[in-house]
Amino acid sequence: MRSVIPVLTVVAVIVAIWFAGSIGMNRAWTVDQAERRGLELSAADIIADTLRQERPVLPTPAQVMAELWATTAGEPVFRERRGQMQGNPRSLFFHAWQTLAPTMLGFVMGTLAGILLAVGIVHNRAMDLGVMPWAIASQTIPILAVAPIVIVVLNAVGLEGLVPKSLISAYLSFFPVVVGMVKGLRSPNAMDLDLLRTYSASNAQTLWKLRLPASVPYLFTSLKVGIAAALVGTIVAELPTGARFGLGARLLTGSYYGQTIQIWSALFMAAICAACLVALLSAAERATTRRMGLGR
Repeated sequence: MRSVIPVLTVVAVIVAIWFAGSIGMNRAWTVDQAERRGLELSAADIIADTLRQERPVLPTPAQVMAELWATTAGEPVFRERRGQMQGNPRSLFFHAWQTLAPTMLGFVMGTLAGILLAVGIVHNRAMDLGVMPWAIASQTIPILAVAPIVIVVLNAVGLEGLVPKSLISAYLSFFPVVVGMVKGLRSPNAMDLDLLRTYSASNAQTLWKLRLPASVPYLFTSLKVGIAAALVGTIVAELPTGARFGLGARLLTGSYYGQTIQIWSALFMAAICAACLVALLSAAERATTRRMGLGR
């Protein structure tokens, strides 16, 4: 109970600030409309109107939650059309799945590439000096500039849909894994490494018996960062493609038609997806460390 109260207090403060911001930012439209009609509104009338506008500058938490409920529990994920079951574009669950599929594929690709690159960097000084700086430099390029280029090039060779988005997702997710794994693989102290040398252990045996087990905590920490980056990469990749489905497409449609409530509900769904993915990785981390005798 003691740990819940501070969390609820912070949430209450954020919601209160959010409501105050909604009133302040939506007030100008209400006052302007009243002046055009020659009406005089009281402070209570102004506040009430700012909290129920159809296209507010800043939606209230209640409006966002209502939109989330209406587009999740209020809409089926699939619906029958022309005798076939198809995804329902009004369902946020359907859009979330369209984003999560390339996110997971890109995350797996980025993780495998990051682990392999980290192993090479740790065991090869030439890769350490030659590849690591390029890996760092690659992250300085804005993803908004990279995504359209990747998508256009891949479309030219006939690759569309899942693959381009997955590659952009992998591009963002591999770097945290590289950095975390390099740190983890180098974490064993000199005494442990010397002990294995006295046993004439090969590099592969040292990697399998010592370096990899020692890197597990670092790996899961970097995976949590990588999965969030992968989700962002997929959403960004959906924007320049003009995709019809996905959370990025939902954001784009909302911005085209000024549907701010739709934009915010899609943002919240993306945050919920990221939180669920991180929670799954945390559960996997606890199970792994417990099996290795490192956790409780």
